[in-house]
Amino acid sequence: MLEVLQYGFMQRALVAAVLIGTVTALIGTYVVLRGLAFIGAGIAHSSFGGVALGLLLGWNPVATAVGFALAVGVAIAGLTEKGKLKEDTAIGIFFASTMAFGVLLLGFIHGYTLDLFSYLFGNVLAVTTEDLWVSGGMVLAVLGTLFLFYKEFLALTFDPEYTRVQGFWVSGLNLLFILLLVLTVVLSLKVVGIILVSALLVIPAATAQQLAQDFRQMQVLAVLFGLVASVGGIFLSYWLNTPSGATIVLLAAVLFAAVWGARNLLS
Repeated sequence: MLEVLQYGFMQRALVAAVLIGTVTALIGTYVVLRGLAFIGAGIAHSSFGGVALGLLLGWNPVATAVGFALAVGVAIAGLTEKGKLKEDTAIGIFFASTMAFGVLLLGFIHGYTLDLFSYLFGNVLAVTTEDLWVSGGMVLAVLGTLFLFYKEFLALTFDPEYTRVQGFWVSGLNLLFILLLVLTVVLSLKVVGIILVSALLVIPAATAQQLAQDFRQMQVLAVLFGLVASVGGIFLSYWLNTPSGATIVLLAAVLFAAVWGARNLLS
């Protein structure tokens, strides 16, 4: 079983799985409790336009995806903050238009590249050492910010009006959270891909919610389920010769179904 760990690509894949499983689970607890699953999907799909732009111009696709997705996130927040559009409407508009923009740019790229497919569907076995350094830095930035603003994000999650009354800059906190969500989505692209990253944000946290008695316990359980799905999915994809991103997400879904079923049978 452990002989696969002698391969460098498996070592890198497992490190990436631990990083992504941890950060998506933690920020996913806020996403689930705040009902932001759709905005996670919208930001993930909008990053496709940034990836395509980077590939077309010969720039780093991760850097362009971050900038592109961040611009979309800020635009969504700005439109909904003024109350002129409902959040799901704004997300739907950007979801469709940015994907269309990415598809349009593909027409100017001569031939589909392997990189493009790895960003779309994930290919954790192709993660490089450079990818790990970049991902590690981004994960530290996200986790550090979540720790520093823990009380503010907690208040914003459970009682936005109280947060506003206490003098916190709610709009600024929302923008900061969107930035963290963008970074989390983009650094997850190589592992599970644009198509599936929103599932990894939601499923482990939703699984933890079935069992947790409080928010801290939910976060701990979410990380546990995220790690089991990510690391277990890597091993399964290697042994079964299946796509890594799809295997990780399906394992997360199986864990959710098992917990939900057991909880309902025992209640």
